[in-house]
Amino acid sequence: MLIRIDPSRDVPLWEQIAASVRSAVAGGRLRAGDRLPSAREVADALDLNLHTALHAYQHLRDEGVIDLRRGRGAVVTDAAAALRELHDDVLALAQRARDLGIAPGALASLLVDANARTPDGVIGGPDNLASDSRDACRPSEEETS
Repeated sequence: MLIRIDPSRDVPLWEQIAASVRSAVAGGRLRAGDRLPSAREVADALDLNLHTALHAYQHLRDEGVIDLRRGRGAVVTDAAAALRELHDDVLALAQRARDLGIAPGALASLLVDANARTPDGVIGGPDNLASDSRDACRPSEEETS
């Protein structure tokens, strides 16, 4: 598997590694059960600190994209099918945004906002209630916009 990064970009290297793996999964180049190179192999191949590669793998694990097991390494999970299923929709949405002149950052912002909405259109919901009194006293993003 080829993992690509661009050190000149403003995006952290660990995020670039994770995005490269995610893209390979979504594009069907990696499937459930496929084994990824070890974090050490990734770090060595890209001339990065081992912790950078580990951070990327831990993030992918937290997303459910890979499973990390001692002795087995990083293995793509069944979540690969869900990412693959969305792949064509995402490509079509990105093309539609380009056609409309919407910047990638604005599209990403719209997706984050849409993902945060409950089925009734409310941002947040019970899972996003303030966890302490300091958060409860802060204005929401909508109030400050």
